Amino acid sequence: MTTAAITATGLRKAYGQVEVLKGVDFQVRRGEIFALLGTNGAGKTTTINILSTFLKPDAGTAAVAGFDTTREPDQVRRSISLTGQFAAVDEILTGRENLVLVARLRRVPDPASVAAGLLERFGLTEAADKRAGTYSGGMTRRLDIAMSLVGGPEVIFLDEPTTGLDPEGRLEVWDTVKELARQGTTILLTTQYLDEAEELADRIAILHEGRIIVDGTLAELKKLLPPAKIEYIEKQPTLEEIFLSLVGTKKAEATS
Repeated sequence: MTTAAITATGLRKAYGQVEVLKGVDFQVRRGEIFALLGTNGAGKTTTINILSTFLKPDAGTAAVAGFDTTREPDQVRRSISLTGQFAAVDEILTGRENLVLVARLRRVPDPASVAAGLLERFGLTEAADKRAGTYSGGMTRRLDIAMSLVGGPEVIFLDEPTTGLDPEGRLEVWDTVKELARQGTTILLTTQYLDEAEELADRIAILHEGRIIVDGTLAELKKLLPPAKIEYIEKQPTLEEIFLSLVGTKKAEATS
């Protein structure tokens, strides 16, 4: 059995005269977090859409969970889940109702038990019966990812999952992604935030002008530049560190 959960070989895609993908090649191993980076328009979302069967490539092949995305799209769809840039949460429904709805749509046995288990797993039990429209950004994203896990997909595509979230919400999503990987789920992540890729990814690929120009671990990518110089400087706290420290203090005071 192959150790690759995702394989892309020579993927090409054009929109009219604009060639977005010019021969994209990479593999994602089972159970790893793989970050696909690139500037706006580099073709990240197009690649995700091909791998999740929304688009057919003009040339090349792709396989997910051992199934060809063009010849076996139904099998691919049963094996994956896709979380896009905007949460697919119905804000009128409660968190529990959102999960039960998805479980019924995916014909999963005992939707109520599945929903209860995911609510507990993602720390949403106390908010389970509140309308999703009242959730914070981080809670909404966690619910969105929980919904994507209904049915136990082997592979999850996260397309810029923390766009628009505040620092606390981003950290909540990071913790969720790490936990999924620890439990054996394969994750392909696209992000505009380089610190996010550094924090989460086992391997990183950079997509530029329609091709993968580098693919490796963070340590391997660092070797592409000259060795770092050792300098002694006064380290100032970042704005994110200040924000989280102050907000955390206020929360602690409010609950004491």
